[in-house]
Amino acid sequence: MPETATENAAGGTSSRRLFYYTGGFLTQRRIRRILELAGHELRLGAGRLQPGAGDRIAVWGHSPYAARGEAMARRTGAKLLRIEDAFLRSVHTGRGGTPPLGLVIDSRGMHFDPAQPSDLEVLLATHPLDDTALLDAARAGMARLQEADLSKYNAHHPAFAPDPAMPAPGYVLVIDQTRGDASVIHGGCDANTFREMLFHACEAHPGQRIVIKTHPETTAGHRKGYFDAAALALAPGADITLLEAPVSPAALLAGAVSVYTVSSQMGFEAILAGHRPHVFGQPFYAGWGLSEDSKPLQRRQRRLTRAQLFAAAMILYPVWYDPYHDRLCPLDQAISALEAQVRVWREDRHGWQASGMRLWKRRPLNGFFGTVKPVRFRDGPPHGGRRAMVWASKAEAAPQDAVRIEDGFLRSRGLGADLVPPLSLVSDDLGIYYDPRHESRLERLIASRATLRPDQAARAQALVSTLVARGLSKYNLGNDAPDIASLAAGRQVVLVPGQVEDDASIRYGASGICTNHALLAAAREAHPEAFVIYKPHPDIEAGLRPGHIASADQYADLVAQQTDPAALLAQVDTVWTMTSLLGFEALIRGRRVVTLGAPFYAGWGLTDHRGPALPRRGAHVSLDGLVHATLIDYPRYRDPVSGLPCPVEVVVARLAQGEVARGGPVNRLLAKAQGLLAGQAHLWRRG
Repeated sequence: MPETATENAAGGTSSRRLFYYTGGFLTQRRIRRILELAGHELRLGAGRLQPGAGDRIAVWGHSPYAARGEAMARRTGAKLLRIEDAFLRSVHTGRGGTPPLGLVIDSRGMHFDPAQPSDLEVLLATHPLDDTALLDAARAGMARLQEADLSKYNAHHPAFAPDPAMPAPGYVLVIDQTRGDASVIHGGCDANTFREMLFHACEAHPGQRIVIKTHPETTAGHRKGYFDAAALALAPGADITLLEAPVSPAALLAGAVSVYTVSSQMGFEAILAGHRPHVFGQPFYAGWGLSEDSKPLQRRQRRLTRAQLFAAAMILYPVWYDPYHDRLCPLDQAISALEAQVRVWREDRHGWQASGMRLWKRRPLNGFFGTVKPVRFRDGPPHGGRRAMVWASKAEAAPQDAVRIEDGFLRSRGLGADLVPPLSLVSDDLGIYYDPRHESRLERLIASRATLRPDQAARAQALVSTLVARGLSKYNLGNDAPDIASLAAGRQVVLVPGQVEDDASIRYGASGICTNHALLAAAREAHPEAFVIYKPHPDIEAGLRPGHIASADQYADLVAQQTDPAALLAQVDTVWTMTSLLGFEALIRGRRVVTLGAPFYAGWGLTDHRGPALPRRGAHVSLDGLVHATLIDYPRYRDPVSGLPCPVEVVVARLAQGEVARGGPVNRLLAKAQGLLAGQAHLWRRG
């Protein structure tokens, strides 16, 4: 007799036990982990250990491999759990080898099988779906997916870039699916249904262009679809195009005048995009007043809004996985993870050729930009369809269209000049953020964030709150700061951050005042009664870069050496700077900032700007908009723990917890040599 859960050595019945009978649940680590985090104890049904009536059996949807688990459920009385990918999956398809971002775990059936109501259908039919917070989250999720051009699979050309494969707008879109797909079969459909759908599309739109979009797995060569070149003869005289290129689903839907589908998820995405698709199967999104249904289900009578449909299907129904902290997470965090991963694939899929990169930077650069194709390090024009990249300070010797690379604004715990690898890098295809002579990608992003959605403002505010509460800045050196209040004795406190004087941001963005000495003197002249603090730049303190002031105490009441800038900012009233990033860090802490140069954060109405005129920066941008563009949109982040591309919040958590790389003794020796060379070059330029 096989051992059951009620008879096993542990004793008792465990409703957490989830038995499985197919190898996929054994070998797919991500799927197993999501199920474990969802509260299930996975057990391989083998030998004497078999489920009892109080246990559950996992099967993958209605796949051919589900039959054994279904038979065991009938035999033992255990209940079935049907598992499938969630509706937002990954960059590539499952057959492309990438794990899912989330799962649906259904105790009643499966969302694509109308034979009985699934958990999702019960949610759509009975859940109030009227909670303000839930619907706000749904609207935010819909907007984020649209803005980032995210779909279930995402190895496609982005919607916001020109795509020669995209048909001109004004077509009727007919969506193909993979042959034998479970949603087709269990929806009571077959090849005849697809022919019928095409016939109706042609009949309802005489003379209109018809575009048939193949499934991504068909495009990748994994599975055949229902339409092929021979299918175009099914409607003689019609203007039909079979579109096999991996174009953006969002862009494709935007150009369509009408959408036809059997049961594809693109029908769901069509609803979210504002269409009322013609549906010839019985998918989960049909029957709620948002589609034209050829085969209506009588039990679905409720009328829903798009936000309600999205809330049930994307927020309440799935379980989402956070790959950085190995835990379940809400939808918004799953979207952030997928955004980061999709950005990397889109920007890196053709490969990079990098010039002007020091040897120690090459390994970190490959971690950021070489996960799709390894970065090729060589000078000269790029080959083999690769894009050119260059470290921003070396751009003059690089190809004209080279993308400029530079450290991000939340860099590390330790100095770049100490050769500590970065947690963030920026890539700029227009210019670079510290050079105001030309428009940069960051400048364009800041202008675009003059208006924010509520969820975007909330995300920026949450990020700022965490940075301030954790005392985080660019380098996070972690030193203490003196008690300024006791030293200042009620006087206004002015902080003057020193900079590396040959820094490009000063050479390109400062006029008149372009040395630390002149900056400190100007701040003292403007505030003769204030308590003035001079904060030397960490690279200068470390002896790595030029800019030391021998007589700083002539103007400053305190020279704050080896001091954490974030700890200082918490105690000052005003910051005077040429172009230092400390000015931005002061803004997010609510401090007044006077800019004498032209840093990226000046000219938007947030600083007391006394530097060069910035006519391009005419938009009035809120602090939330500046933060969103600067810390969320512009940089790339890489998680030092998992090695994955990640959103900014993950890097903030790693910095706060100290889970980052640090420079070793070899790096420090190299850094010292680098500093000596930099100092000699500075003297040579001045001489």
